[in-house]
Order: sequence, then C-alpha cells, then structure tokens
Amino acid sequence: QVRLVESGGGLVQPGGSLRLSCAASGSIFGIYPMAWYRQVPGKERELVARIGLGGSTIYATSVKGRFTISRDNAQNTVYLQMNSLKHEDTAVYYCDLIKNDVNYWGKGTLVTVSS
Repeated sequence: QVRLVESGGGLVQPGGSLRLSCAASGSIFGIYPMAWYRQVPGKERELVARIGLGGSTIYATSVKGRFTISRDNAQNTVYLQMNSLKHEDTAVYYCDLIKNDVNYWGKGTLVTVSS
C-alpha cells in the first residue's frame, strides 16, 4: 500500500508564491516517477509537472518558468514551488506516484489564488 499526503495549499494573492509538499509512505522501496496534477470543478485533471527517476522534469506550458518540481529521495517527498501565481492556477493539486505501472494518488490540497 502506498500513501501520499499533500500539504502546503492555501489562499494566496495573485503574484504570490506557495510551496506544496507530497510525502510518500508505505510500500516504497526505491525511487519512482512522481508528478503534480491539478483539477478544477467540471474539468479533467491535468498534468502540472512530472519528475523522473534521474531528476528529469516536464512542465505544462501554462506553468513553465513559474513552477518548479523537485524531490528529496531520502525523504520520499516531492515538492512544487509555485511562483507568480495567477487566478487560473486555482485548483485542487494532487500528487501522483507511479509504481509498477499503477498510479497512486493523494487526496489533494486546495490552492486558491484571489485578491
């Protein structure tokens, strides 16, 4: 069993910053690809950023240059540093881990960008 717990969401003004964290626990023996997704009501969940085993990263076009994904392998934790936040970044952010071709999800953390 894999457990993912996100934290760090909240209310922030446009132009502000937040740092999300996702701690993985349970049957974690090694390093796995991890990612951040986000979802707003009525829309599909979309990929925000992904980090591979060797630290390679990919980003959604909408967040490139503003968001940074990173990981601490010793702590089984992945982070999402979000800068220059915009209203359209408002969403529930979910952490994703892929193990043996199975996706594991956290329960999400709400990010609200509003003045």
